[in-house]
Amino acid sequence: MIAISRPLRICSLLPSATEIVGALGLADLLVGVSEECDWPPQVRGLPVITASRIDTSNLSSLEIDEGVRDAVRDGRPLYGIDRDLLASSRPT
Repeated sequence: MIAISRPLRICSLLPSATEIVGALGLADLLVGVSEECDWPPQVRGLPVITASRIDTSNLSSLEIDEGVRDAVRDGRPLYGIDRDLLASSRPT
């Protein structure tokens, strides 16, 4: 465990960053994650701060690609941020 001199509240919006926080033994400091974050297991159930704007659950790879291309072409963001939830999580 890394020694932390002050209480930290971490909001991780990338699965790889969440995994790094977990590998450092700091997963208990996480207060929010993205919808793709699922490792380490204790992050499942944390508040989800960001989510994809494209519901991929019933789409083929081609349809996902088309949705992403359309969004990028139109200047629309691929991910939405729950700003109220982010603020209430009070990350440091």
